[in-house]
Amino acid sequence: MRIDCITIFPEMFTPMKSSIMGRAQNKGLLEFNTVYLRDFAVNDYGQVDDVPYGGEPGMVLRPEPLAQAIRSTGVKEDGGKVIYMTADGVPLTHKIAEELSKEEHLVIVCGHYKGIDDRIRQSEVDLEISIGDFVVSGGELPAMLLTDAVVRLKDGALGNRESGETDSFAQGVLGWPVYTRPEVFEGKRVPEVLLSGHHAKISAWRREESLKRTQERRPDIFKNIEIDTKFGDK
Repeated sequence: MRIDCITIFPEMFTPMKSSIMGRAQNKGLLEFNTVYLRDFAVNDYGQVDDVPYGGEPGMVLRPEPLAQAIRSTGVKEDGGKVIYMTADGVPLTHKIAEELSKEEHLVIVCGHYKGIDDRIRQSEVDLEISIGDFVVSGGELPAMLLTDAVVRLKDGALGNRESGETDSFAQGVLGWPVYTRPEVFEGKRVPEVLLSGHHAKISAWRREESLKRTQERRPDIFKNIEIDTKFGDK
């Protein structure tokens, strides 16, 4: 998979060299690039933004540099997708990450200021994604979150693929509580069922705890769950 991030702050992407993203690149699973928007500036001063029409305060990224930067990646010729990270996009979900993990080439546009000229959104962007109902200073952090969510689903990215398959949302519900050594910590014990070695009982406990946590914390998800009767759920 190849991912190109169009940005005016390429130095912010240093974390992409670490942890799972770094290992994915070392394994050849991911080719990650930053595209410096100012390389396509409209003048010698490196200008890539301008004041918005209508007198609104703030600045807007101009369409000419963005169009050239996007087209320089060859993403359309590759049959890939252009994604714009924006607060008014569709919420990022595990399902979207799964679908994008099947793509071979993604270009992520990192907006700034008041955003990007809407003509680029109409002509170049295939999907607009939000990471939540809040606003951050630029699209770089959201782009890294999206990249991580997508790449970790690629075969070979995680040390143990089954670990990802039991994460929150991977099975439509939140994850269950997890424990490790010591067996007793500050008077609190690990649930006995996890020490029993009885795999069926452990599986049923995990399912029950997962459903309980989902109902408590994400009732919007819980109401759409089809309860699996083989676990004795009600």
